Amino acid sequence: MKQLLLIAAFVAASISISAQNNLSSEDQNKGITKEISSDRIIPPYNLEVTFDKTVHVIFPSAVKYIDLGSANIIAGKAESAENVVRIKASVKGFENETNFSVITDEGSFYSFNVKYADEPQKLNIEMQDFIHDGATVNRPNNSMDIYLSELRNKSPQEVNLAMKSIYKNNKKEIKNIESKRFGIQFLLKGIYIQNDLLYFHTEVKNSSNVPFDVDFIRWKIVDKKVAKRTAIQETVIEPVRASHFVTQIKGRSSERTVFAINKFTIPDDKKLVVELFEKNGGRHQSFVIGNGDIIQAETISDFNKDIPKN
Repeated sequence: MKQLLLIAAFVAASISISAQNNLSSEDQNKGITKEISSDRIIPPYNLEVTFDKTVHVIFPSAVKYIDLGSANIIAGKAESAENVVRIKASVKGFENETNFSVITDEGSFYSFNVKYADEPQKLNIEMQDFIHDGATVNRPNNSMDIYLSELRNKSPQEVNLAMKSIYKNNKKEIKNIESKRFGIQFLLKGIYIQNDLLYFHTEVKNSSNVPFDVDFIRWKIVDKKVAKRTAIQETVIEPVRASHFVTQIKGRSSERTVFAINKFTIPDDKKLVVELFEKNGGRHQSFVIGNGDIIQAETISDFNKDIPKN
C-alpha cells in the first residue's frame, strides 16, 4: 500500500511539472511580475525631421550619450558646442516612426519619438532642466538619477546642487591662501566635502582696468623640496566639474568658481599648487594648499534644503 502511494505521488508530481513546462512564459510569470507604472515611465517628446533641413536641440548641459533607434536618422553633437545636438533624416520620406535618446552630464535622460515631415514645425528646440529653472518645484520626468563614472557613483544632479549651494552661500571659510600681483588677486574661499568629492570655492578679483583673459587653471601635486639636479615630480589633478567658470574677468570686477574634484589627500612631503594662467599675458597667479587644509574641509550642511521635493 505504501509503495502504491509513493508511485501515485511521483506520477502526480510528473504531471504537475509537465503542465508547468507547457505554460507560456506569460502564464508562468503571472503573480510574480507587475506592470510598469506610469510614474516609472519617461514620456518621450515628439520630434519631426526632414532630409533637406537640420533640426537643432539645445540641452541645458553637455551631452554625454546619443542613441539612435534606426538608420533612418543621423545625429551628433554640433562642433564646438557640447550641449547642442543636430539631427536630420538620412532617408527621404521614411514612413515608420523611430526614436533617439540623449543623456547629459547633469544626469538627465531625454527620449524623443521621431517622425518624418517635409516641413518640420520646429527646427530649433531648447530643452530645460530643473537645475536651471528657478520656478520649478518638482523634478520633471527626465530628471532621473543617472550616474557617470567620473563622479564615482554620485548623481550629477546632487553634485550640481552642492556646487550651487556653495556658490549661493558665498562664505569665506579660509584665510591667507591667495596670490596677488599686477592688480589680480586669486584666492581660495573654502574647501568642502560631500561623500567622495571635494569642492574648492575660488575667486579672481581684477582691480585693474585691463580685462584678465583666463587661459587655463592647473591643479598639481608637487614635492615641497626639490634637490638640485633632480627632476621635478608632479601629478596633475583634473576637476570633474566646474560651476560658474568664466574665461574673462572684466576690469574692476570679480568672478567666483566652484570646482569639484575626486577626493584625495596629500603626503607630508608634497603640496597642492593651483595655477591661474593669463591668455596672451604675464599676470599668472598661483597659491599652495596643504594636506592640513584639505582634511579640515567643511561639510555642506545646507545641501539638502536646496533639493527639490518629488
